Amino acid sequence: MTKMTAALRQLIKTSDFIVSPGVYDGYSARLVEAAGYTSACTSGAAIANSLLGVEDLGFMGLSENVAHCRNLARAISIPLTADADNGYGNPVNVHFTVGRFEEAGVAGVNLEDQVSPKRCGHMPGKGVVSRAEMLKKIEAACLARKDDDFVIIARTDALALEGIEGAVERVKAYVAAGADMIFPDAVKSRDQIARIVEAAGDVPVTVNMGFGIRSRPTTPLFSIPELKALGVRRISLPRMLPAAAVKAMTTALEVMKGVMETGTPVDRPDLLASIKDIWNLMGFEQAQDLERKLLTTEEYANRYGEQ
Repeated sequence: MTKMTAALRQLIKTSDFIVSPGVYDGYSARLVEAAGYTSACTSGAAIANSLLGVEDLGFMGLSENVAHCRNLARAISIPLTADADNGYGNPVNVHFTVGRFEEAGVAGVNLEDQVSPKRCGHMPGKGVVSRAEMLKKIEAACLARKDDDFVIIARTDALALEGIEGAVERVKAYVAAGADMIFPDAVKSRDQIARIVEAAGDVPVTVNMGFGIRSRPTTPLFSIPELKALGVRRISLPRMLPAAAVKAMTTALEVMKGVMETGTPVDRPDLLASIKDIWNLMGFEQAQDLERKLLTTEEYANRYGEQ
């Protein structure tokens, strides 16, 4: 069985472009794999929102994040990268953090240069640590991993605070420190992307396209051919599936309110998956095959009413 770290390294090496949807629960993780995507990523914001019901303002802790990512990694057979936020402290904390995520079975982590407490990179009010401190964090992350294939994705939020010149200098330094991939957050133009790609040299660049199929003020929508032409190797879509779920759930709840008011039931297969769809997604048929194999004939017959 191919290790997920090796699988991700092979993807980076051989794929001309990687699209990595953001996942935050078992449904989203399995749907991404079922749809044929070759990798997935987590969003710290999406996990904080869905798991804790709070905004992405640094409230979620390391243990909560790692435990959730462990379950997500276990649920799928494609490589998953995790959002390790800013490493939960100084370089020594980063060393510990990377070890915990590697043990959880993810194929790599995002590590950002924000100050603590961090916040969503598309929110106002964020700050970044010094370049020297982030270099030590990258060094700590590389030192902590036991598997050399474990991918360290160095994210910089410096564009909003130091402009493109400051971001470019950070990218060059992060590459020299050993980052395996560069992640400039909240890019606003093709020129910024081109400058980052040039600064990264041979190290691949990944760009956050957020909602993917809906624009937002902090990140314009770029086509995949445009991004490939600029030299980008990967995009992540951290907000697409959470936003789709929120929209769909809101619609279903509004329809149900109408049912409550009128007392008339409705059948809306256009809005909801069937129970069979859910069972298939979660592998009930495979679980039933295992029961057939491992339970006694009598116990299996009692469970399923078979003679």
